[in-house]
Amino acid sequence: MRLSTRIALVVGLVVPLLVAASGWLLVALVAKDLRTQADQRLTERAQSVAVAARGVLRASSHGRPHAEQARRQKLFTAALDVGVRLAGPGGTVLDGPQPDVSVPLPARTGRPATVHAHGDSWRVLAVPVTGGGAGARGMLWLFSPDTAREAQIGLVRRRVLTVALLAAVPSGAAAWLLAARAARPLRRLQQATSGLDPHTSVARLDHLPTRITEVDDLARTLQTFLARYDEQAARTAEALAAARSFSAAASHELRTPLMSMQTNLDILDAFQDLDPTDRAETVDDLRREHARLLGLLVMLRALGQGDLVEADAFELIDLAELADEAAADARRRNPAAEVTVDSSPGLTIHGWRPGLRSLVDNLVTNALVHGRPAAGGAGQVRIALHAAGPTGPGESRTPAAARHVVLCVDDRGPGIPPEHREVVFQRFHRGRDSTGSGLGLTLVAQQAALHRARLRVLDGPDGRGARFEVAFPAATPDRPRPAQLPAHRDWLAEPVERPQGFHKERL
Repeated sequence: MRLSTRIALVVGLVVPLLVAASGWLLVALVAKDLRTQADQRLTERAQSVAVAARGVLRASSHGRPHAEQARRQKLFTAALDVGVRLAGPGGTVLDGPQPDVSVPLPARTGRPATVHAHGDSWRVLAVPVTGGGAGARGMLWLFSPDTAREAQIGLVRRRVLTVALLAAVPSGAAAWLLAARAARPLRRLQQATSGLDPHTSVARLDHLPTRITEVDDLARTLQTFLARYDEQAARTAEALAAARSFSAAASHELRTPLMSMQTNLDILDAFQDLDPTDRAETVDDLRREHARLLGLLVMLRALGQGDLVEADAFELIDLAELADEAAADARRRNPAAEVTVDSSPGLTIHGWRPGLRSLVDNLVTNALVHGRPAAGGAGQVRIALHAAGPTGPGESRTPAAARHVVLCVDDRGPGIPPEHREVVFQRFHRGRDSTGSGLGLTLVAQQAALHRARLRVLDGPDGRGARFEVAFPAATPDRPRPAQLPAHRDWLAEPVERPQGFHKERL
């Protein structure tokens, strides 16, 4: 059933009930007014009739029949259309409309009361009367019939009922017309949405404000729903693309280490009497390839997670605390290495904790592997954190005034030539004598882009070694957690311009 029809039926039923209820209230008020008027008339008439009644009682008490007859006539004339009954020592005198003498009358004086008899009703007022002597006491009753009042009230009731019945049809029709007009924007919205199918069309709801709150709210809800559907569909497509990219990249990059491992296994199987030195070298190659294989899988998995992270995963993170944790783990893995942290508390950013930790870990690992001095020795890594002002480093070192939090990882290695500083972030690019996967710095670049950070490779302190600098937007009161992430980039599916084996090339 259409909404306008439902409204018309409801209004068609409710309006007569409201009219009837209002009519009954009106009838009650009219009845009260008529009764008040009748009581007032009885009270006013009682003042003049009581004077004549006292005359009748005095004439009766003095034994003057002719005077009593004259006084009775005067009593009936004063009563006019009001019924009167006077009970005294000499008997009862009555005239005008009133109930039968057998009907008990109220003895209470001062206020009219209602008396019912044989289907009729009267308003009765009792007034005590004294004729001046001890034997001249009596009771005067005045009667006002309710016939006229009941007729008026019945007329009002009938008219109210008639109006209620007659109002049903036109009120229902008027309600249907008004509801149909009011529901027109809702019908237009239904027509606009009925043709939308996210599976077959990219068209979306184009709604113009109608100034009807419910319709506009419903339209906004539908637009939000469709936008969320598109977003989730896009995320699903990205997840499928990331899965395909992971599969392609894994099959592409795992082929070489797996073939190398297969070759070494064939050598060990074919030459059972292999020289112990050659056997140990072959087993060592197997271990290195196995470690490289595991590292490659871990890095590919981390890249895939970074491609699929949501903005809801971002939280407030103390970058200094995270750097301390990464440095402590690096010292445990490399007891001979020197890893120091120079930072101050309160350097907070909005970020994805697993991704940031992976960024710092890979920068530290890269510095330990490639940042050894040329003369040999253990790696030396320095992690520095400081606040930067709006125009760059050095303008403000206080976290409260910071617009950026800058992370620097320095090493004491040979450094990176300027022409190679962009190449190092490409997938599967490996430096000289590197045993890594070639994905560590790619993951650093991914996380920097995900956190809207600026990533640069510079010369190290005093011109020695290399410095990787990442400038993150600081978490400030006027910069809330990001509602959405930067435009998606598939780091696993990024085209590799060089053929298989590029990761084995040297700088």
